[in-house]
Amino acid sequence: MPSDSPSSQQGPQPPIPDPQKLPEAVYRKYTALASMMPLDGEIGLGGKLLYAGELGDEGRKLLFAANIAGAASLAASADPAVLRQAIRDGVVDFVVTSLEEAVRILKNEIRKRQTVSVGVGISPQTLVEQMLDRGVLPDLLFAGAGTETNVEKFVSQGALPVDSEDLNADADAYVRWSADRDFARWLPRLDAVVEESLPSDDWVRQRWLRLAPRYLGRLAQREHGVTLAGDEVIRLRSLVLEMLAQHSETDPVRPVVRIDGVPVG
Repeated sequence: MPSDSPSSQQGPQPPIPDPQKLPEAVYRKYTALASMMPLDGEIGLGGKLLYAGELGDEGRKLLFAANIAGAASLAASADPAVLRQAIRDGVVDFVVTSLEEAVRILKNEIRKRQTVSVGVGISPQTLVEQMLDRGVLPDLLFAGAGTETNVEKFVSQGALPVDSEDLNADADAYVRWSADRDFARWLPRLDAVVEESLPSDDWVRQRWLRLAPRYLGRLAQREHGVTLAGDEVIRLRSLVLEMLAQHSETDPVRPVVRIDGVPVG
């Protein structure tokens, strides 16, 4: 999508924090959002607005999670380099310089229940004050997005706070799978096998499998993952073995598939 940079100033670009761990961290935020507002099977959290606060580590995770969940989202940073990197990494779709510009984009996409993320090139404190003054109320907001008083003001008007800690840290293990070659071909096949191992009405994990690779981009080029219970991992290994056996009938050269680092077959 197009973007309007708040500045053409050049400077060092901040890297994505903990790139190896980020997909699971985003997944935990994603399922936290889904536990607060159940996902629609078609549009997810379409029509809902998340305010993620500062476009730092937590803000980036929440924006990725909101994108995958289907919500509209808003964040802020006064640092042009942070905003440029967010555009490059696909964390935000638009960068604007004022709340008014952000609201014009958000209102249109929220009305259509479409996913969109907007970064505003001002300080988060200023943005929060403007949001409260002009009645821009998010449905969900990062609990650390502003002073305690300002967060309480949002909450008193109906916003739900998303805590900075993972709300489901004790849930099932996050299981990863990978192939050693031809990633663009084999990872979607493995994703389809994982989806087959899940209950048909598990909208949360199915949506993640379908959309996370798109939004995470280079972070999901060689490895995908989702939480799985013990019996689901066993079923997954069995299904992957079946898939690889069928492939061997037509092509003796098959990839090495690993589930949590352990080769299958």
